Amino acid sequence: MSQPLDDAALDQVFRTARSYNGFLDKPVSEAQLHSIWELMKMGPTSANQMPARLVWCTSDEAKAKLAACASGTNGPKILAAPVSVIIGMDLDFHEQLPWLFPHADAKSWFAGNDALREASAMRNSTLQGAYFIVAARMLGLDTGPMSGFNNDAVDEAFFAGTRIKSNFISTLGYGDPATIFARSPRPDFATFNTLA
Repeated sequence: MSQPLDDAALDQVFRTARSYNGFLDKPVSEAQLHSIWELMKMGPTSANQMPARLVWCTSDEAKAKLAACASGTNGPKILAAPVSVIIGMDLDFHEQLPWLFPHADAKSWFAGNDALREASAMRNSTLQGAYFIVAARMLGLDTGPMSGFNNDAVDEAFFAGTRIKSNFISTLGYGDPATIFARSPRPDFATFNTLA
């Protein structure tokens, strides 16, 4: 039976974890990227769809290409981070369902229904993106998720000729405490919750 995690773990993943605007000059290894995937892939998605398709921009060339698609101050953040990650979504994820979800003919649920596939791909790739953030934190890394970029430009630069579309971007590394500001408000339970 599972047991509650201790306070140190809860702090690292949620309570004291932050989204960083910059990172220390400390590399992130390919092995660490694999470790993030090995954790995040275990998070649930509807019918095990796993529509997220990640591009890990580790080279200067890839980061420059991605930064050119970003708006405002996000470009410099992408360039300076050890790794920048595109969380994309495969609109044809249903083609993988025969092996990812062999319990039923789940592919037929989505065949010929573009609107359903797009909604499901967005919902479940967003879940996977959240798992990415949590997995990175669990492994001692920090992230800087962002949505300030041109989706069409990212899709053309990284997913041309595919049915993969960008969802959001995140930088990844060891966060520099000097790049964050005071935490924004976090409301108590009663503010946004209802017991029915």
